[in-house]
Amino acid sequence: MKRPLLRLAATLVLAAAAALPAAAQIKIGVTLSATGPAVSLGVPENNTIALLPQTIAGKTVQYIVLDDASDTSTAVSNTRRLMTENKVDAIIGSTTTPNSLAMIDLAAEGETPVISLASSARIIEPMNAKKAWMFKTPQTDTMMALAILEHAASKGLKTMGYIGFSDALGEAFYAEFEKFADVRHIRIVANQRYASRDTSVTSQVLKLLAENPDMIVIGASGTPAVLPARALVERGYKGVVYFNHGVANPDFLRVGGKDIEGMYLPTSPVVVAASLPARHPARAQALDYVKRYEARYGAGSASAFGAYTWDAGLLLAAAIPVALKQAEPGTVAFRRALRAALENVHGLEDSNGEVNMSPADHLGLDQRARVIVKVVGGRWQLQ
Repeated sequence: MKRPLLRLAATLVLAAAAALPAAAQIKIGVTLSATGPAVSLGVPENNTIALLPQTIAGKTVQYIVLDDASDTSTAVSNTRRLMTENKVDAIIGSTTTPNSLAMIDLAAEGETPVISLASSARIIEPMNAKKAWMFKTPQTDTMMALAILEHAASKGLKTMGYIGFSDALGEAFYAEFEKFADVRHIRIVANQRYASRDTSVTSQVLKLLAENPDMIVIGASGTPAVLPARALVERGYKGVVYFNHGVANPDFLRVGGKDIEGMYLPTSPVVVAASLPARHPARAQALDYVKRYEARYGAGSASAFGAYTWDAGLLLAAAIPVALKQAEPGTVAFRRALRAALENVHGLEDSNGEVNMSPADHLGLDQRARVIVKVVGGRWQLQ
């Protein structure tokens, strides 16, 4: 699906959400990056809102959707607005790590559960009184960095260069390699940064190439991750290239084209749903999500990012009936009960795997929730 159509779909979802009746019995706030550098992530997330349950446990659900334009300050103001003006019972979002990290204090202050769609483990770790209000559906950067290192070690790679965003995502992903590369006998020889809105990374790539690493990891999300990959290809890099899991969507494949052919990334099982083993815990929900999304938005349009929103909906559908036994929506008591119910979701199969939450773990996924894929012929190929 072309970007103009994606943006149109996002606009339609925003308009539809705003038009829902104010008398809905449960209100779920949503802040997503439907525009800005993270648009290729935010649009499928936004589109998926239309697929979430309209009733849960006999009560109608209203989704109040706001665009934070990939901007941290806007994500914060959206969060405040959703809690104070709309008086939501929970929030889904935001799309990016910096935005989600900036929402933590407000979530705790307003005692409102937030289900983030961003990757960093720092959103939920280390657990404390404030982060107790934060949950997330995407795999952590720890899980995905380990997947890359395991795959690289199996290929006999020994040296690594890194280029990532100059923000919390880029820093957090690199920190995982710093912690675990030595365990896999891989030595980091270069570390570079760039901004998501940059149009050139020539100097950074030249510094990477000067060290001649066996592999280069690109710690970036969305279509801006194509920039260093393209620069590496243009300068004849022959090593192995890995991406962060924040790129697994059709728009990235379209923009990257031949420049990302043969490159690898760890990602959600949903992007290769049809190739999953029959007994994989994500298979049923992944196939169901892809079928529903593509029936509405077109063949080949489904991505990991929309699936993270789908999984947030599954979490709420599991937790809300439990919370309703304790209190009525629209109250602090209900939000507290909902937070506790989310924390005790066990055995829930979603489009990424099996979720088993706990007071110390607000993700609840294990290593089955990640796969390594390779770009082959403009498609994801399970490795």
